[in-house]
Amino acid sequence: MSEPRPRTVPELAGDAIRETQELVSTEIRLLRAEMAESLQHLMLALGLFIAAGVFVLTALLVWIFALVKALAVLLQSDALAALVVGGVFAVIAVALALFGRSKASLSGLEPTRTERQVRQDAAIITERMGE
Repeated sequence: MSEPRPRTVPELAGDAIRETQELVSTEIRLLRAEMAESLQHLMLALGLFIAAGVFVLTALLVWIFALVKALAVLLQSDALAALVVGGVFAVIAVALALFGRSKASLSGLEPTRTERQVRQDAAIITERMGE
């Protein structure tokens, strides 16, 4: 049996490059497969959240209808009960909208801390340039 001949540096470098390319392409295939699987899980979760939202909205509407019916028994009028419940929900909606509008002022979007920091940085740079 003869011993295998020693490999040259270019052969070893070529093998290293080829194996590195194979490793990178295998890792990329694995990454793609994992991302596709993760995206499928994310889409399933999103679908389930949407379905849950539909059921919550349906339950809320049924509860509101039950509230109207219960109030109708007390007031002896379906129309009056619907007006009372609708009015209460309208007041709640207006209050939430006004509160949201007050929190969404354009002045709240101004980056005041960043502006202050930039001014301080500019002052420090100007001071050091003068030295």
